[in-house]
Amino acid sequence: MNVVFFVIVLVAFLTTAWREIGWLPVDGVVSPMKSLSAAMVDSATGSVELALGLIGVMTLFLGLMKVAEAGGLLTVLARLIRSLMVRLFPDVPPDHPAMGAMILNMSANALGLGNAATPFGIRAMQELDKLNEQKGSATNAMVLFLAINTSNVTLLPTGVIALRAAAGSVDPAGILATTLFATLCSTITAIFAAKAYQRFFSENRPVKDVKVKAADGKTVREEEVTLEPTGAYPVWISLTALCFLIAFIPLTVIYGRTLSPWIIPGLMVGFLGFGVARRVRVYEIFVEGAKEGFQVAVRIIPYLVAILVAVGMFRASGAMETLVSWLGVWTGKVGMPAEALPMAFLRPLSGSGAYGIMASIINDPAIGPDSYTGYLVSTLQGSTETTFYVLAVYFGAVQVRRIRHALAAALTADLAGVIFAVAGCAYLFG
Repeated sequence: MNVVFFVIVLVAFLTTAWREIGWLPVDGVVSPMKSLSAAMVDSATGSVELALGLIGVMTLFLGLMKVAEAGGLLTVLARLIRSLMVRLFPDVPPDHPAMGAMILNMSANALGLGNAATPFGIRAMQELDKLNEQKGSATNAMVLFLAINTSNVTLLPTGVIALRAAAGSVDPAGILATTLFATLCSTITAIFAAKAYQRFFSENRPVKDVKVKAADGKTVREEEVTLEPTGAYPVWISLTALCFLIAFIPLTVIYGRTLSPWIIPGLMVGFLGFGVARRVRVYEIFVEGAKEGFQVAVRIIPYLVAILVAVGMFRASGAMETLVSWLGVWTGKVGMPAEALPMAFLRPLSGSGAYGIMASIINDPAIGPDSYTGYLVSTLQGSTETTFYVLAVYFGAVQVRRIRHALAAALTADLAGVIFAVAGCAYLFG
């Protein structure tokens, strides 16, 4: 992350310096270097405002998470799909709260809850960090979780559907199929990428000195002992839950706009109701978790300032426009119009910037929301993630500085999301 951060800042500075050298003063026009300085200050201010805006969301949902944990909901979720999770995350004990927290985060992302999914993810990272024997360095489980998070299967991209409806689309939910296809493929890619890349990045875990008795009675030394998972629900219960999830997909396609307003209030009532049913003192536990949410939101401010200032410099320097102008001619031949290319580049860097580009494209009378380009940028918004923001927030919450192969795996998933978004849109709308 140190190298990435420095390279982004250096490229932005050199690009601006080149433009400044050839710039001729014009009345009322700000010089490139002054624009860069203003962008840095604005980005720093905006990052703090963003973090402060997250405090309320963090406080609410980490409070609900604490109630769910106290009532045993995280353990129930972990046992429900244990057979899958223990294969994806073999280093995490099957009954650990991290399993349930990761499932909640993935579910929230699948339902398009946006910032509401972030507290669940941070809680999962905190639980994973409790298993971390090398503090400050990401574990394989952390990296895989982050990679899946940046490519999470999306059933209901509610924000994008709402914006398309506001832009006058005759089929606002038309991107559900392409978004589901792109995110499913990118999630599979993320899993394979994280598993493959971890071979080249050592975890530096301390070796456990565990002695066991061999069959001949001699004492031998092993690095670790793997225990078989116990306590999983019967297979028929897991299969029933899986069938329910699959049945939910067509419901989101047909009734997505009707269901989306019910999700967040339903989560709060459901979590608190589960806590009451399990005799949890929901108010006291909620407040305890909310305090943690406030502390986490404040802790991530320095990480957000660093990455968002670098991204702001990159955008203001003109480096993005230069890159797009070089590549746009070639990408247009494979289904990525030059108008949509900035979206693909900016999405991993800035969520608000990508959202603004999508809004400007689908509201452009010459393009519109129901054109091929309109469907493509909408799918890109719903099927890729703000990778650098996610890395900064999640790793910042647990003070991890050595991210190992997390960035490589996440960007691989982002690239897969773009490729499959183009393929899906070209097939259905091209």
